[in-house]
Amino acid sequence: MVYIASWQEYQEAAENLYVKSPGKTRYCVKWKSSEGKLVLKITDDTTCIKFKTYSSIFLNRFESLNLSLMQKMQNRRPDPPPSAAPPQSLTTGESIQPRTASPVPAAQTGPAAGGVKKKKAKKKK
Repeated sequence: MVYIASWQEYQEAAENLYVKSPGKTRYCVKWKSSEGKLVLKITDDTTCIKFKTYSSIFLNRFESLNLSLMQKMQNRRPDPPPSAAPPQSLTTGESIQPRTASPVPAAQTGPAAGGVKKKKAKKKK
């Protein structure tokens, strides 16, 4: 087991290890609140890479690594940001029709409409 001191090296090594053998790679996170220690471990049964820190600064980096690994495990890529350009697929003869608003449901009464249910009065002795 190798502890890597630099976060950047650990993140690159962890992602490369997962890309190399996605079927065998396991990722483990250990948090010891009494010591304030975070230990990250990734292994594929032949190579084991670990990172240990006591600093809370690494939490954002840890979250981004988790997101990156989860996207790779789901075989997804991040969604591209929406573009403001209008679609170019319309021909000159087609016209754009505005959407009509959906009908608004009638107002409900009672607790389902967000009202507060009244409490029952206490019995007198």
